[in-house]
Parts: sequence; C-alpha cells; structure tokens
Amino acid sequence: MIGQHPDAFGLPELNLFNVERLKDFWRPVSHEIGGDSNRRHGVLRTVAEIYAGEQTPETINMALHWVAVREDRKTEEVFKEIVSRIDPLIPVEKSPAYTISMKRLTRIFETFPDARFLHLVRHPIPQSKSIAKLNDGIFAFFFNAFEFENNRLIVDPQIIWHDININILNFLDIVPKDQQMRMRGEELMEHPQKQLAIVCRWLGIRDDDNAIEEMMHPERSPFACFGPINALFGNDPNFLRGSAFRQHKPKIPPLDEPLPWREDGKGLRMEVLGLAQDFGYK
Repeated sequence: MIGQHPDAFGLPELNLFNVERLKDFWRPVSHEIGGDSNRRHGVLRTVAEIYAGEQTPETINMALHWVAVREDRKTEEVFKEIVSRIDPLIPVEKSPAYTISMKRLTRIFETFPDARFLHLVRHPIPQSKSIAKLNDGIFAFFFNAFEFENNRLIVDPQIIWHDININILNFLDIVPKDQQMRMRGEELMEHPQKQLAIVCRWLGIRDDDNAIEEMMHPERSPFACFGPINALFGNDPNFLRGSAFRQHKPKIPPLDEPLPWREDGKGLRMEVLGLAQDFGYK
C-alpha cells in the first residue's frame, strides 16, 4: 500500500540482503529461511519491470542476463543500482526474511543510513495461526519453535512471533527514533486512510486524498499478481491470489485465551504476553 503512493515505488520481496553477493542466490541454501529458488523471483521481476517496462518470459530472460553480468557484485551494490534506476521515487521493500537475522537488518541500515523502518505488528494469536499454516508448519522448525512435553513434540508458533519481534526491537535500538515507527496491523485494516496519512507525514510525503486513494489500491502494483512462468512469485502467494485491500475490523482475541493450536489448554507464554502488552494489546 505504501508503495502505491505517487512518490514511491513498491518493490516485491527482493531478499537481496539475505546473501553477500548476487551469485549466492543461485547456491543451495535450503537450510536457511528463504532458501528456495522462489526467493530470486523478486529481483528478476523488478529488473524486467524497471528496464523493459513489462514482465514476460522474454524480459525475465533479459533479467537473468542482467544478473549474470553482476553476479560477483555485493548485493548492497545491486540494491543501490536498482534504487538509482527508480529515482526520484522512494523504494519500499518488505522482505520478511530480513527479520530473522540481525546481520541482515544491520546490512540494510549500513547501506541506507537514512532509511525509515516501519515495524508492523499483529496480535500474537492470529499471527501465530498464520505462521502455523506456512508450509504445513515446516517454517516453525527453522526457528526451533517447538517444545517437548510428556515425550511429545509440540510445535508452538508463538515462539517465532516473539523471537522475530525481539530481533526487530534489538535492531531498532541502533536506528534513530525519528527513522522508525510502530503500527498495529489491526488499526491499519480498520482505519486505513487515517493510518496511511500518519505514515505519509512521518515519511515527509504528501498525504492528500488523491495520494491516499492510490495507496488504497495495492492490486495496481505490477507485482501484485503472479509473474511469468519463469518468475511466478516475488511476493506472498496468498497476496498474489487476491491483492485487493478489503477494509474491515479484525477480530482481536483476548491475550489470556487458550491457544487454538495446542491441545493442552495452555495460553501465551509470559514473555510473549509481556511483549504483546508492550505493543498495546490487551
């Protein structure tokens, strides 16, 4: 939505800061989050769009040649080249895989010391339910998000919610306060115009009705649908299947309710409960 602002350019998930050099994208890294070939699609689709003006099998092949020429370059150099190509538009990036590593987050800040960081949070229970569905729960194992109880292995995605948010908070400790903002996703869903205007003022860009109206249409992004057969993804498949924004008031469960993914009736861990309360949930 932010990327649809007239002064911005909404990038797909580039994942560039996941690796040191561009050629590392083509090395097997199945032991890492974002380690499959789909993580390359965002870069390929971006290059096709900004250099050729369209995303087709042919322009994706062109993007592969573009990448090959730059395979030994550091990924921060490649990111800067993409940013210079879309200048004066503001690049907006949201690769989720960055949040699992302080190293990745720090590389962003070192490369773009003037960058703004929007920490979008969500209630731990519905967020954890979504995490549990990712790849049939395999995502949780990358984080050791499980516990042993009575000789049983219990996958508990609230551990991921906690650890990723702690990573973000630890990283934001090194970022100047005026370059960071936290927003609850539920408030954005219920009052999008108001919340988007707040983001605009924080970024120092126009917040008039026309600009906000453009932001209300993420489906207009060239990356808001599936790409050509040789670069299908670049964003969450669920988003690609239905990218139009639907304003609504999300159901926010109480923090003390039993967790729906556990059979033992247990609730949130104390460290998760405390962090959720710090974020303003009750």
